[in-house]
Amino acid sequence: MSSKRVVLTFPPEVVEQPVVAIMVKQYEILTNILRAQVHEGEVGRMLVELEGDTKKIRAAIKYLKEIGVTVEDAIRDIALDESSCISCGACTAVCVPGALSLHGEEQELLLNRKKCILCGFCVDACPLQLIKVKF
Repeated sequence: MSSKRVVLTFPPEVVEQPVVAIMVKQYEILTNILRAQVHEGEVGRMLVELEGDTKKIRAAIKYLKEIGVTVEDAIRDIALDESSCISCGACTAVCVPGALSLHGEEQELLLNRKKCILCGFCVDACPLQLIKVKF
């Protein structure tokens, strides 16, 4: 079993189609929606993690492209201005997967990128706006 994180961009005419259900039922792809912004009649975006057989993931991606969905590899990146961080811990309080934590006597902020799901809660929580999510 393999996994792949991708950003899906849906044109307005595709937003209302049951693409996730089709990927699960027809392609046997586990689809974990990590972040989404989808509104009726507008362009929609979703960050998803696809899990399944490599060939079936490729087939599902081909299906998405055929119906007009743009599929891009997710750039798993968080920009954190560590030099300006005051280690207040506000971001750690909202980090559900535990990707952000304070360590040591200095309470230094550490980011575990492997745990990060790019939810963006830390971005909103940072009082100095030092965290940016890029995907």
